[in-house]
Amino acid sequence: MHLGKKAWMAVLAAVLITVAALGCQSESAERLKVATGTTHIADIVQELGGEKVEVINIVPPGMCPGHFDLKPADVEKLAKAKLLLYHDWQEKLFTKDLLASVGNQGLDAVSIAVTGNWMVPPVRKQAVERIAAVLSEKDPANKDFYQANASRLIARIEEKNREVQAKLEAAGIKGTKVLCAEMQQGFLSWAGLEVVGTYGRPEELTPRLLQDLTEKGRREGVRLVVDNLQSGPEAGAPFAQELKVPRVTLSNFPGGFPDTDNWSAALDKNLELLLGALKSGQK
Repeated sequence: MHLGKKAWMAVLAAVLITVAALGCQSESAERLKVATGTTHIADIVQELGGEKVEVINIVPPGMCPGHFDLKPADVEKLAKAKLLLYHDWQEKLFTKDLLASVGNQGLDAVSIAVTGNWMVPPVRKQAVERIAAVLSEKDPANKDFYQANASRLIARIEEKNREVQAKLEAAGIKGTKVLCAEMQQGFLSWAGLEVVGTYGRPEELTPRLLQDLTEKGRREGVRLVVDNLQSGPEAGAPFAQELKVPRVTLSNFPGGFPDTDNWSAALDKNLELLLGALKSGQK
């Protein structure tokens, strides 16, 4: 069978399209599949890895990662991943027995030990350095790519730190006394507020604790109560009501509030909520 010129060109075009499609599939298949314990880690991995990685997050940003139960769909995510990165305080969730039960012999699980509130810029810088080191070790072919992105990301974090500190200074809130959920203590202290007392999840608030913290807050002149979205967005309501001060809920993870899918947006939202609540208390 002989084909005319136009027919040959059509065949050649079809072959080229097929080859290109196969090339894209190959490129996609080569991406490092990384499962992450929280959106903090997911955000950093995506920033560092770009098109080199495929990020599969496990714990939703609005939920408390310390009280999260894995579902079959979450286990399936682990079955598809090559690397699992999780916080060291999540070891009770990602146990050796659980990881063994996934049946993924190629899954490499790494605990990220970075102390402090990851919403705070200096802590986030440490997390970026640690995660970049892990990605470079597990995927050495792209080490230079990860390290270059880490340098750029750290520079942006430092710039964001200066920007936020300037806003906090201009707002004149340094030394403002607050009661807060214990998970927000690190962030508020970094922001320059004085934390005079902390509380846990709603189920941990005994009548005695409520009385003691309320009395302390009254003595110290507390001006604001700050809740943590993931551990109980209404936990501080009794304190605010008794002390007759404003109350605000902040998020400890990117994605906790709408349109805050990355760390920078989440930090901006927390700052907006915090300053707004303090301003309302001055009226």
